[in-house]
Amino acid sequence: MNTLKRTLILASTAALLSACAVGPQFERPAAPSVDRYTTDASAPPLASTTRQQVETGAAVPADWWRLFESPQLNQLVDQAQQRNQTLAAAQATLAQSQALVEAKTGTRYPQVDLTAGTGRQQYGAQFLGPMQTPPFTYFAFGAAVSYTLDYTGGVGRAIERQQALAEYQARELQATHLSVTGNVVQRTIEVAAAQAEIEALQEVLADDRRNLDMIRDAYAAGSVSRVDVLSAESQLASDETLLPPLRQRLSVARHGLAVLAGELPPNANFTAPALGELTLPARLPVNVPSELVHGRPDILAAEAQLRAATAAVGVATANLYPRITLSATVGQQALETSELFDSKSTAWGLIVGLTAPVFDGGKLRAERRAALAALSVQSAKYQQVVLESFGQVADALDALDHGAEQLDAQSRALDVARQNLDLTRESYNEGNTGVLQVLDSERLYQQARLGFVRAQAQRLQDTARLFVALGGGTPDQSVSVASR
Repeated sequence: MNTLKRTLILASTAALLSACAVGPQFERPAAPSVDRYTTDASAPPLASTTRQQVETGAAVPADWWRLFESPQLNQLVDQAQQRNQTLAAAQATLAQSQALVEAKTGTRYPQVDLTAGTGRQQYGAQFLGPMQTPPFTYFAFGAAVSYTLDYTGGVGRAIERQQALAEYQARELQATHLSVTGNVVQRTIEVAAAQAEIEALQEVLADDRRNLDMIRDAYAAGSVSRVDVLSAESQLASDETLLPPLRQRLSVARHGLAVLAGELPPNANFTAPALGELTLPARLPVNVPSELVHGRPDILAAEAQLRAATAAVGVATANLYPRITLSATVGQQALETSELFDSKSTAWGLIVGLTAPVFDGGKLRAERRAALAALSVQSAKYQQVVLESFGQVADALDALDHGAEQLDAQSRALDVARQNLDLTRESYNEGNTGVLQVLDSERLYQQARLGFVRAQAQRLQDTARLFVALGGGTPDQSVSVASR
């Protein structure tokens, strides 16, 4: 029993030492100390009622796409959340990573195995000397326990690293969800914009055909020349060439939307909203710059990788220290099965093992240097992700501001072009204007009309990009990782 007592004292002492873990402690990076996203410190003047109002400090809702107030869009996003295969793969990857955390956490506890065996044994004459033992059959049954004393914290660091990798996968799942929902919104707007441009162009083509009929009537009456008829025909043919590319854009957008929603393009059965059925959010919730690092899943994923790299340094450092293991066996050994559970057949053993690295050709220290270099890599990557995130938000805010100006300009251009076309047609009917002036007015009106539709769609897309750039309402909370 004295041996057992000494073993227990050694194990208790080592366990107390395990409270000290080698390697650096992870510290969450500080948020950038800035109070705005863009380079312009002054608030831009309100150009018109089309400019959206930014609510600084307000939280972006998790279901931010509902701010567009479109039931069809909401249905498409819901379907994508349920059936998108990229999202399903990310969910399965997270489940795999969480299971690996449970597996790694199990190494913190003693490992217990049941053992049983039987065999036939014959000792050699040279081994026993003058004693001669005939061949015999033996039976054994018992348990074996092994435990690695984590006095350096290396096991704890390995568990911490696996937990950080699981958190990284959880953040990647959030990032995938944000990407999928953002792409669904963008594709839906593309479908709506292409449909609106096609409708606008079809009205332009209808005007072209009416003008051609009018000029043909005038040519038949002898009031215009054949050149005027050819000019009108040329205008119609030129405008018709714009229709196939728009239809191709619409097809590509619809096919992409079907794939995002988990459907084969020929089997897709959904109704996308019209451009006028998408409401431009009048108020834009924008979190303060210092909170962006807590709201974007890609930043949180980079932070989790930084934590994993920090823990990896601890693992590599712990490998430089001696490793202490405890093992014990207890069981029954007998020559007859009837004697297995006799007290005289009890056998036990206690072993304390120490393995210390003496010479490994510099392997362990090189691995630690590599872990430190990997930590520097992840630190730089984290900073780069933060920089790019702030740049994306700044681009989206400026795009919305300039988009409001563009929409105002396109609206004015459309009004002027409409009035100019009406007056030119009236003047042409009275014989004061030639057909070329009418065609020029129609071309300006066509450009203004299509430009207005594109400006409307661009503002919707820029708004969606802003919500995605802000993290789409991702909560700032530690991802729970199952462990035992």
